[in-house]
Amino acid sequence: MTEFDLSTREGRWKHFGSVDPIEGTKPTVKEEMKDLQSTNKNYLFEIEEVGIKNLVYPVLVDRFQTAGNFSFSTSLNQDEKGINMSRILESVEKHYDNGIELDFDSLYRLLRSLQERMEQNAAGVDVSAKWFFDRYSPITNIKAVGHADVTYGMAINKENITRKEITLQAAVTTLCPCSKEISEYSAHNQRGIITVKAILNNETILTDDYKEKILDAMEANASSILYPILKRPDEKSVTERAYENPRFVEDLIRLIAADLVDFDWIEGFDIECRNEESIHQHDAFAKIKYRKQ
Repeated sequence: MTEFDLSTREGRWKHFGSVDPIEGTKPTVKEEMKDLQSTNKNYLFEIEEVGIKNLVYPVLVDRFQTAGNFSFSTSLNQDEKGINMSRILESVEKHYDNGIELDFDSLYRLLRSLQERMEQNAAGVDVSAKWFFDRYSPITNIKAVGHADVTYGMAINKENITRKEITLQAAVTTLCPCSKEISEYSAHNQRGIITVKAILNNETILTDDYKEKILDAMEANASSILYPILKRPDEKSVTERAYENPRFVEDLIRLIAADLVDFDWIEGFDIECRNEESIHQHDAFAKIKYRKQ
């Protein structure tokens, strides 16, 4: 049995089964290696989307840096075998400056770079992150950091935008109207999870507070908003507001839709409200989809 020098890392590696590399015959220089992805012949079908998912990169959402989870794709011509996926990362790095700025103008420029680098007509991106913002307690007006989940979605074909959407998910308080009606006192309440995907007009210039307007439609129509910090006067206000504004998931989803439909920069939306029921072993939910055309 071969004895290895266990005082060295290499010796310990071989002791545990590592072996020396073989004397290879294939090229080790990039220019001499075969590029299978670039092989051209009839591959039967064009591919609408091919790319990468679950790419985590630093992003900037408004004034906060956080982690973004990206999905990138491009089209692929019928006569091409595959894409060079490393070029996707090269395109991202080209636009990286202490984080990728998450707004539609920045994402459009990134997609145009990706389109050019991949030599394809179409490109798309979906990126999810935490959106942080200042939130003040309702009575004592104490500032703390609130948050919601945000997903930007965008796709282009040549220079034209073909998809532009934003998805927000936030938690609220919902108080059961039926429980309030039948009980001598109190009513069961719980945390509700609201998800809104807004399909945006490609031509409209968005105001700086468009995310806040969507979030307001989600939260203001609930029984109560959630807050990072509550003192006793705040807690009294929040619980009493919830009791004064009972909501079924059906109520909440319709009220949110009524607010969103008035925004001319929204062409349609998908809404889901889900209650994590406090007295049942199941959740309650409602969904609605609406398109203006």
